[in-house]
Amino acid sequence: MTLFLRRMAGLVIALLAFGAHAEAPFGFDRTPGKLPKSVVPLEYTLHLVPDLASRSFKGDVTITIDVRRPTRNIVLNARNLRIESAALRHAGNVPLALVPQLDAERQTLSFTLARPLAPGRHELAIAYTGVINREIQGLYYDDYATTAGPRRLLATEHEPASARLLLPCWDEPVFRAAFRLSADVPVRFTAFSNMPVARQDALPGGLLQRISFEPTPRMASYLLAFVTGELERSTLVQDGVEIGVVTTAGKQAAAVYPLESTARLLRYYDDYFGVRYPLPKLDQIAVPGGFNGAMENWGAIISNETAVLHDSALSSDAAQQQAFATMAHEIAHQWFGNLVTMAWWDNLWLNEGFASWMGTKATDHLNPEWNVWLEANASREWAMDLDARRSSHPIQQPVEDESRMNDAFDGITYGKGQAFLRMLETHLGEAEFQRGIRSYMQRHQYSNASTADLWAALEQATGKPVARIASDWTTRTGFPVIAVNATCVGGRRHITLTQQPFGFDGVADPKRLWRVPVAIGTLDTIDKTSTIEGLGAAGAPGRVEVRPEQVLLQARTTRIEQPGCAGTLVIDPASVGYFRVAYAPALFAQLRSQWPQLPAAARVKLLSDSWALARAGRAPLANYSALLAGLGDEPRLAVWKDPLYNLDLLDHLLAGTVQRAALRRFAIRLLRPPFERLGWEAVQGEAAEARRLRADLAQALADFGDAAVIAEGQARFQRFLADPASLPAALADPVLHIVGRYATQADHDALIVLAGAALTTEEKRRYHDALNAALDPLLAAQTLPLALQTALPPTLTGAVLAGVADAGHIALAWAFATEHAEALVAMQQGADRNQLFPQVVEAASDPALADALIALVKARLPAGALPEAQRTAAVIRERAGFKARVLPQLAGALGGE
Repeated sequence: MTLFLRRMAGLVIALLAFGAHAEAPFGFDRTPGKLPKSVVPLEYTLHLVPDLASRSFKGDVTITIDVRRPTRNIVLNARNLRIESAALRHAGNVPLALVPQLDAERQTLSFTLARPLAPGRHELAIAYTGVINREIQGLYYDDYATTAGPRRLLATEHEPASARLLLPCWDEPVFRAAFRLSADVPVRFTAFSNMPVARQDALPGGLLQRISFEPTPRMASYLLAFVTGELERSTLVQDGVEIGVVTTAGKQAAAVYPLESTARLLRYYDDYFGVRYPLPKLDQIAVPGGFNGAMENWGAIISNETAVLHDSALSSDAAQQQAFATMAHEIAHQWFGNLVTMAWWDNLWLNEGFASWMGTKATDHLNPEWNVWLEANASREWAMDLDARRSSHPIQQPVEDESRMNDAFDGITYGKGQAFLRMLETHLGEAEFQRGIRSYMQRHQYSNASTADLWAALEQATGKPVARIASDWTTRTGFPVIAVNATCVGGRRHITLTQQPFGFDGVADPKRLWRVPVAIGTLDTIDKTSTIEGLGAAGAPGRVEVRPEQVLLQARTTRIEQPGCAGTLVIDPASVGYFRVAYAPALFAQLRSQWPQLPAAARVKLLSDSWALARAGRAPLANYSALLAGLGDEPRLAVWKDPLYNLDLLDHLLAGTVQRAALRRFAIRLLRPPFERLGWEAVQGEAAEARRLRADLAQALADFGDAAVIAEGQARFQRFLADPASLPAALADPVLHIVGRYATQADHDALIVLAGAALTTEEKRRYHDALNAALDPLLAAQTLPLALQTALPPTLTGAVLAGVADAGHIALAWAFATEHAEALVAMQQGADRNQLFPQVVEAASDPALADALIALVKARLPAGALPEAQRTAAVIRERAGFKARVLPQLAGALGGE
């Protein structure tokens, strides 16, 4: 199908509104940072002696440095380290003792020499002591329970700027160096680092052993890893690389899945990047409690065990798929981030956005039955929700201080970064995009790069103005809504696409334009295989074909002619665009009438856009509810994700109103048909998608008060107490949630006992989530103090407050959080600390709570936590406005309920 584009005469003027992408290619000396570049590290020889009992360690490091130009000053990073001695050596000369100058505020260690140091190689030797932290930074300890009693392991977490807690070092990503690590640990311990063990020697006394590791390639300091404890390791060898999964004792059954998955992912990435994984081994190291998420240390990925381990007898399908996605993300970093490293933290999105996109791409390729790109719409919606507000920030934002980096690890960096890259790949072409990525990887391996280097490689591979397109999406906030109209005149379809900035709380620049890659398709009910995603809703007649044509919008309004008027018009049929689509009423009606034949991706897109337009006041809520009413026996989990979330949000907004009962009747009537089709019991050969949908629908129906679902969930819990094997892993989350939500005191007490006895983080999370869900305010009040228990993993303490608030007790949870603010803050760290108070009120719609949140964060947390609070406050205020608009519309939108 040929498209004839006629752009408006104002295009030339409009193009003047686009800013030029000014970032320069990577250059060492012009890379931002606080440390001078006159002296650089080449290799660290580091020896550690940790003392678990005193939670301290001794360190000795000899750093081979290269003096690039004469200087009297050596400046590197150090934080919370006590320097015992320091000396400088050169070519066998007598060591020169140095006087350390520590600056706690700047986190630097400086040495000033009497005479300039000559260019060339020298050795800097430093003896020091440090602290083993409870917080997840530097070298930290993780206490966990076993059947034999409590145990402790040690691990490291250095991103973005915590390697300086482990050793004096040049702790900025541009300073790549090799690391030779050794450590003295108890003989009952094993130890792991980025590289394989080179030797293992018993020490006098028989209590300690010295484990030495092979040297790493030159890499950024934040990638250095060290873990030691009573650990077990499963391995396999593939293509010359030893793959390992490391767990605490007794969990190797759950290591089989990540071991096999890591092997599959490594082979896929070897092929995709055109550069083989360069290290001799890759470990997935699963730690029990303290660490939240995963960290891509080169050759030694450290993850919370819930993020990587999978036991089919205990873990749900959702947990299995999340584990694979986490591994895919972190292994992608082994190339994009480790082999090629961002020059400075303003390019963090290049690490995280790319790994999110690449991980999803790999997961989809290796597990096509999961339809992960459909579900990836959830992360895009999260990002777009944040990005539609004045409090948003660009994907690529200036970073002057590493201490503010935790604020950049958010939905914009991950979700918008991934969504933009997918949109860009679709526009450039999959093969052409891969060719550019391979060129970028080969050109910059074992070095650093900037975003400009990536755009240059893609431009060379595709011949398209990638940097200009990318600048609109990466250096500025927001996204457009594209208004769509079409008429048929003389047998030709005339399409008008008009872009405007989209926002929930107004827009900063109403005249702003984007270069927008858009796919324009038509839908015909003909017996051909869909070129996008051909599964219609259950019972849809025939198959469908979507023929997308790619255009690049650059003006305010673009007019397009198509020969012929057949087929329903579908904009962005594969749902890859980072923009909203607002159809004219007649076009929207056509899509509604064709709903069963629409590809699942188009159904997801239409639902999410209709909801966002209603929230922004650009469309009536009745448009969205009409789509919901047409869902019927919708089989796709991804299509249900948006409605389930939004119905829950409406339920929160309507608390205390007479409309809430009508909404709940509407929700139960909507959700009952697909749940009854699935039933409670899985059938032989059933897809994982069906099991996940069953669990989500059961939990939602119970939340909306479906008496039959509640009774069945409670009955299954009683059978579980008598026989734990009676509850399949796929139903554990909804059944426990139902029991927790409608708990009696006896149920609540039983859940507390189960949580206390649980030995894995996943089990603890499951029981605590159930406790947090209690509707009874007396039980909620009993649950909140659990957030202060030091025995609870730090990853779960914040979830207590958020869960209780989400269960309908925002005021109760907020009062508890403010009363115990000092203790709660002390128990959290990093990004978790920034989210501590916002997550308590994130479901609120009272503007007074927005003001209270800002006041509390200003009083209790560092300045770096304020942006997160401001974003949540903006969400609360927007919800208040939406609530005021939605109440008058609700009766009509619910069809007279």
